Amino acid sequence: MRNKKRIILAGVAVAVIGAGSAFAYWSTTGSGTGSGTTAASNGTVVLHASFANGLTPGGSTPVSFTADNAGSSSLQVGTVTTVVTASGTCDASWFSVAPVAENQTIAAGASGVALANGGTLTFTDAPVNQDACKSATITLTLSSN
Repeated sequence: MRNKKRIILAGVAVAVIGAGSAFAYWSTTGSGTGSGTTAASNGTVVLHASFANGLTPGGSTPVSFTADNAGSSSLQVGTVTTVVTASGTCDASWFSVAPVAENQTIAAGASGVALANGGTLTFTDAPVNQDACKSATITLTLSSN
C-alpha cells in the first residue's frame, strides 16, 4: 500500500507541475512600423473623337467624344482640347474645334464611355483656293486636363 501511495503522490505532483508549465509565458511589449507606396501615376484616359465625313469650306459638323479607362481607379476628364492636323497640302489652320468642358468621371475599367458634351469641327471658308483639302484626312488629337 505504501508503494501505491507513492505512485499516486508522484502522479499528482507530475500533473501539478505539468499544469503549471502549460500556463507559463513571458510578457513583453512591442512596436514596429510598416510602409508602402502609392501608385506612381494617376493612370491614363484614352480619348476618341468621331465626326461625319464630307465637310466643305464654311461648314461645320458635330464631334462626339468617348473615353476608355483601363486603369484600376476612377479618373476625371476635365476640358478636352483638340489639335487638328490634315493630310497632304491641306492647311490644318483652316480647321478648328473649341475646347469642350466635360468634367466627367470615368470609372475604372470602363470603355467607350460617351462624354456628355460634344464639340464642333469647323472648316473656315478662306478667301483662297482650298482644293488642297478635297478628300483630305482630318485628324483630331485630343487631350484633357
